[in-house]
Formats: sequence, C-alpha cells, structure tokens
Amino acid sequence: MSLVYGMSRWAEHKSAWLLLFLSSLALEIAALYFQYGLGLEPCIMCIYQRTAMYGIVFSSLLVLIFNNGITRMIGFAGWAVSAGWGWMIAREHVEILNASNPFFASCEIIPNFPSFMPLHEWLPAVFAAKGDCTEDSWQFLDMGMAEWMIIIFGIYFVLFLFAFGSRLLDKKLF
Repeated sequence: MSLVYGMSRWAEHKSAWLLLFLSSLALEIAALYFQYGLGLEPCIMCIYQRTAMYGIVFSSLLVLIFNNGITRMIGFAGWAVSAGWGWMIAREHVEILNASNPFFASCEIIPNFPSFMPLHEWLPAVFAAKGDCTEDSWQFLDMGMAEWMIIIFGIYFVLFLFAFGSRLLDKKLF
C-alpha cells in the first residue's frame, strides 16, 4: 500500500507532471527530427499520432502551470484520452502496413481535423501529411515506427492507469 500512497502523492507534485511533459515533448522533437533531419515525411496516421502525443504534452503542461484538483482531473483525462487514441491509431497504422493487399490498404491524404481547428492549415510544418501510410523504411530492433508507437502509447496508458488508480485507491481522487 505504500507504493500506492507514494504514487498517489507524487501525482499531486509538479515533478510527476514535468516528467510526463518532458518525455512527451522529447518524442515530439524526435518526430520533427525524423521529418526534417532524416527526411521521413509523416503520413496521415503519423499526423494523428503526433496530435495524440501533443494531447499528452498539453495535458501535462496545464498541470505544470496551474496545479490544483481541477487541472489535475483535466490533465488525467487528457492523458488517458490521448494515450488511448494514439494507441488505437498506431494499431490501425500497423494493420495498414501489414495488409495482405497494399493496393487496398490506403489512408487519407488530408487530415480530418475539425473545421474549427484545421491544424494542417495553421501549422503545416508540423501537421501536414505528405508521406505514404504504407512506407515503413525506418526500423529499430526489427520494428517500424508505427509498432514503436503502439508500445509508447501503451506505456503512457499503463502509467496513466497506475497513477490514476493510485489516486482512487488512496481515496483522495484529487
């Protein structure tokens, strides 16, 4: 129970949210390096995963700026939704890559952002999809980018479950 108590208390401190912020921001910087440093153009699925990661960045940033019960609740919600959505998009991307007939495994060209927030028009350097969803040339430990993103978003979601579950078990939700 002391681990639960410790994790629950740590979620109240900015240091926990700073770690979440820095790790997700580092992944966003790495994505931009892959895009501009290595010339790997992001596809629509990559852009959606990038958007989900920015959800984690901004959810944690909110708590860093205003650390109180309400912002932590919003931060937890944003973290959970972003990690879960990113995991689902990464899984779908892997399914496209592993499709038996790549001719029928395609994805959109233009991101389907809400009309009130066309990120691909506002920040095309970050959110424009210029790549092909079936391109999987980058590999590390025999896994491509989309497979790594399944793992990364999965880790973020498990960490969310542990942190939020600790808060619930400690009976002090926020």
